[in-house]
Order: sequence, then C-alpha cells, then structure tokens
Amino acid sequence: MDGFKNFLSQYKGAIIGIIIAILILCTKLYDLIIACVVIILGAIIGNYVQQNKYSVKEKLKNFIDRL
Repeated sequence: MDGFKNFLSQYKGAIIGIIIAILILCTKLYDLIIACVVIILGAIIGNYVQQNKYSVKEKLKNFIDRL
C-alpha cells in the first residue's frame, strides 16, 4: 500500500492530466479548444504582419522570387 501511495504522489500531475484529457475527449471540447487556438494564432500573425509590414513584404518577395 505504501508503494501505491508513493506512485500516486509522484505521478499526481500526470494522472490529473489524463483525467482532464479523457473529459475533453468525451465532451468533444477539443473542437472548441482547436477553434480558440486558431483564432489566437490568427490574431498574433495579423498583429505581427501589421507591426512589421516592410520586413514581411521583403520576406514574401524573396520567397516568391525563389519559387
């Protein structure tokens, strides 16, 4: 029994993570999570492009020229 308690205390975070992952999969919340991640990435990329217009334009021009 002492070994089981040590196992639980050592891997408590992993066990909680597995339980949360199972709940997310069972309730299909992963669709919502993926949608939120895509929205956040789009906002970050849009902000980066807006802040660095000229460098992004040069990088795209160089990339297109290589093609």
